[in-house]
Amino acid sequence: MKIEKSRALFSEAQKYIPGGVNSPVRAFKAVGGDPLFIKSSKGAYMFDEDDNKYIDLINSWGPMILGHGHEGIAQAVREAVDHSLSFGAPTRKEVEIAELITHMMPSVEKVRMVNSGTEATMSALRLARGFTGRDKIIKFEGCYHGHGDSFLIAAGSGAATMGIPNSPGVTKGTAQDTLTAPFNNLKAVQDLVDRNNGNIAAIILEPVAGNMGCVLPQEGYLLGLRDICDKNGIVLIFDEVMTGFRLSKGGAQELFGVRPDLTTLGKIIGGGMPVGAYGGKAEIMDFVSPAGPVYQAGTLSGNPVAMSAGLAMLTYLNEHSEIYKSLQDTTSRIAAGYRLSLDKLDLKYTINHIGSMISMFFTDQPVFDFDSAKTSNTELFGRYFRGMLERGVYLPPSQFETYFISTAIDNSIADEIIRANHEVLEELTVGA
Repeated sequence: MKIEKSRALFSEAQKYIPGGVNSPVRAFKAVGGDPLFIKSSKGAYMFDEDDNKYIDLINSWGPMILGHGHEGIAQAVREAVDHSLSFGAPTRKEVEIAELITHMMPSVEKVRMVNSGTEATMSALRLARGFTGRDKIIKFEGCYHGHGDSFLIAAGSGAATMGIPNSPGVTKGTAQDTLTAPFNNLKAVQDLVDRNNGNIAAIILEPVAGNMGCVLPQEGYLLGLRDICDKNGIVLIFDEVMTGFRLSKGGAQELFGVRPDLTTLGKIIGGGMPVGAYGGKAEIMDFVSPAGPVYQAGTLSGNPVAMSAGLAMLTYLNEHSEIYKSLQDTTSRIAAGYRLSLDKLDLKYTINHIGSMISMFFTDQPVFDFDSAKTSNTELFGRYFRGMLERGVYLPPSQFETYFISTAIDNSIADEIIRANHEVLEELTVGA
């Protein structure tokens, strides 16, 4: 596999862009080697600047649930561009997509469009604080909610310890208002609530984590959080930037039967364009300016091109809910194929998957929180990643990121992935 053009571009990029990339994981530092520069994509495949072809298991980190270049979405974008790229004024499409979101996700009674998932989570936190008149929040180790200051906090010497900044530029004051707990640990959450009685505005989490690898909520966990929030006047926020409209028409909250007070969205609602949103109970959302006192604004929020792409995507998903069963079947097929090879080669592993999200960890421990995810052999994953890439399968370049399956991956492509996986694992086993 030749990647001379990608290497040359990366060398040039480092002169003008910090680290040569515009989002850190793209630099391949966690897996070794130089990043690939992608030129085009179609269906299940991406093509780099050297014209290498890859089966794509990132799918733009989630939004390409229908694969790349879906004609209905592309046509909607072309038609929108004919009218203008942006107005900075209300449009019909904003109303139509807002109505559709509230129809597909009943916990969302009103919704505000923003430009990214990070904007959505930052805005939802500010709203929760403004609505409750409280300052502190609880987040979970390993859950990622964007690069807002309140989220870049590491745990201290225990779940009940106040967070400390783990990125320069995050103030100690911000850190002191962010409390952290292990994922799937209700007792730790209850302890934090008890120690900070009447001071916690919100609990925010990914209902299915995707940024420590795919990690599922244990039975009763989400309902337990809902109960704690109800008893203590805390706003429960589900970050469904990844899971929203991917795991079901109504997201993870529909799948698990738990309604949050606020939901943050992104990825799929842009159809591949940069879009985010936050929404929830009308009584809370009506605190947002200009209806209420909590200020939030965005010049390009509700951009007509992005709204058109997102509306086309959501309309398709709303009208073709059978795809969720198909995605589940394809993902299960890949998981079964992986397990067959791993067992045959006697390798330590754990596979987590739900719907069209899947992760393989090189550990024999169950993975249910960030600490258990970190028991995975990341050096082995780096070698595995490079082996799969050489065989034309593009995985997320980090052990701690989930794979996203698209409808463009049919059984024959799934079997290609399974064969590549077996070849790489066999090679790694012999090499060991």
